[in-house]
Amino acid sequence: MEDYLVIVESPAKAKTIKRYLGKKFEVKASMGHVRDLPKSKMGVDIENNFNPSYITIRGKGPVLKELKAAAKKVKKVYLAADPDREGEAIAWHLAHSLDIDTTSDCRVVFNEITKQAIKDAFKKPRTINMDLVDAQQARRVLDRLVGYNISPLLWKKVKKGLSAGRVQSVALKLIIEREKEIQQFQPEEYWSIKGIFKENEESFSAQFYGKDGKKLQLKTKEEVDEVLQTIKGNTFEVSGVTKKERFRNPVPPFITSSLQQEAARKLNYRARKTMMVAQQLYEGIDIGKQGITGLITYMRTDSTRISDVAKEEATGYIKQNYGESYVGKGVQKAKKSENAQDAHEAIRPTSVLILPKDIKEYLSRDQYKLYKLIWERFVASQMAPAVMDTVRADLTNNGITFRATGSKIKFPGFMKLYIEGNDDNKKEEENYLPELTDGMKVKKEAIDPKQHFTQPPPRYSEARLVRTMEELGIGRPSTYAPTIDTIQRRNYVTLEDKKFIPTELGEVVFEQVVNFFPEIIDVDFTAKMEDDLDSVEEGKKKWISIIADFYQEFEKRLKVAEKEMKEVEIKDEPAGIDCEKCGHEMVYKMGRYGKFLACSNFPDCRNTKPILKKVGVQCPSCKKGEIVERKSKKRRTFYGCDRYPECDFVSWDKPLARSCPKCGEYLVEKKSKKGTTVQCSSCDYKEEPQN
Repeated sequence: MEDYLVIVESPAKAKTIKRYLGKKFEVKASMGHVRDLPKSKMGVDIENNFNPSYITIRGKGPVLKELKAAAKKVKKVYLAADPDREGEAIAWHLAHSLDIDTTSDCRVVFNEITKQAIKDAFKKPRTINMDLVDAQQARRVLDRLVGYNISPLLWKKVKKGLSAGRVQSVALKLIIEREKEIQQFQPEEYWSIKGIFKENEESFSAQFYGKDGKKLQLKTKEEVDEVLQTIKGNTFEVSGVTKKERFRNPVPPFITSSLQQEAARKLNYRARKTMMVAQQLYEGIDIGKQGITGLITYMRTDSTRISDVAKEEATGYIKQNYGESYVGKGVQKAKKSENAQDAHEAIRPTSVLILPKDIKEYLSRDQYKLYKLIWERFVASQMAPAVMDTVRADLTNNGITFRATGSKIKFPGFMKLYIEGNDDNKKEEENYLPELTDGMKVKKEAIDPKQHFTQPPPRYSEARLVRTMEELGIGRPSTYAPTIDTIQRRNYVTLEDKKFIPTELGEVVFEQVVNFFPEIIDVDFTAKMEDDLDSVEEGKKKWISIIADFYQEFEKRLKVAEKEMKEVEIKDEPAGIDCEKCGHEMVYKMGRYGKFLACSNFPDCRNTKPILKKVGVQCPSCKKGEIVERKSKKRRTFYGCDRYPECDFVSWDKPLARSCPKCGEYLVEKKSKKGTTVQCSSCDYKEEPQN
């Protein structure tokens, strides 16, 4: 018989921990939370210090029964849920359900699931940290007060099934305000002039800089023509040559937000998927001879701190595989966010010596790609800075100056392994310049003026939205992914080309919230609330006083909204076609996965159809239908014939209205990280990528 029972959240985590604990320990999973506020009612006693009424979550009865039976058979129960507010709350709820004294040393925490970490954690169990529990309770009660009071109002005045939460409303505000900026944006004309110059048979480029030693912005074609007319002959004199050695430091290891951003940029993962795969890597995977092993440290963190043991291991690996010169000497510490909670380490591999390539066969494709990203980022963070040789030179003719800048990598340092992505997919290119010296004469080969227009600010991608929420102090590591998920499930925003666009429904809900509950969508108010919750976690504030302060003003606004909020009717948009089943007009409706066509005679007629987006290409198979964009069950875009099922043509790549010049088959557009390539669907014909 086992002497001890250890309770964790998931079966995967239970399996990994069991491996390290030996025969005296039984390890079971609670399958997440076992108690929560009821779904059918508020569950918060406003008159009695906002006391929450917890009930056993539906379906968790058998799990609790099994845990209670197991607890009776052992000397001691250890609660080993995740090391954050949510994990502490799960442990507290379990303690209540299993009659465990919360002041006893029943709580065990670890940031990584490795043999040493588990052993160390069980040597020093502690009591349940009620400050952490209270911070989680405060967030839960706060969100319940907002959701269960505003949502029924929206149901009554706008549409059934709506909701308005604290953090989701601010995220929605960011997206809507960005859309307004884009709509109101007035493009402004400007020009650039690129010059191609030659020195000793070597060509290089330079950009127009200014006139008579002053920098000049070109706004019209007339200004460009004036510059071109001022240039006399083809000879330019080189001056102001400056050569510098520039150091580029590695980025710090991942925190939750930077992992979500980089996985979006480099792997095309949604925030939710990133966290799900990271959870699998943290909880443990069977990697052959080593058995079930936790591969990364805890993935909900905003600290870039790493342990001395991890540093030493990384240093040893770098020295052995890259050489002494690649070892980072006193790598710069990342600037710590004001909101950062430093309880955990950064996200890193539990052991640098578990190389991605060595365990690839044991991981799914998604697990391997994310593990490789985390591994490379961490190792690179401990490597030496890159050294760049930079050169700048001015080329002058009759007072007109072009400026040439060039850089080349002198020593790659961390860049040999990893370079951080960016939201705009801009590629970093080296620009080589010939050896230039002051007084030298170079020849002009070509001048290329180009007209440009200023661009509106970009719509939010998931990565950009996470970064903005983090910068503004909205939400915390555990809330970014669920918040983004919620505003999509509510159909307040849609994703087009990986960018968020607000829906009409989202704008209507936002308008009601901004009119009657302005503090809910106020960025500063939401950020301050996050700070207050952190203060509860640190034991500096009491959670009830924070809720009471909030509710005092909120209750007044609720009473005004109930009286003054007007009903809003969201009319279905006519589609301009009739239902083939009953003859009534078809309308556009908004569903879980975006817009679709439905009969206006609902519920008498339940005919629905997907909206087919034509791409302007004749079907290459049947030559009768048109190619349309479709979505797979996993929401991946593919292309098919609009005469389906009569014609079963399908393609993952977008067919083009051009034939291959080599074999005559149809061409397709193939997208990759390097850009869009046009290639033949049949032979090896390929065109250069277009970025």
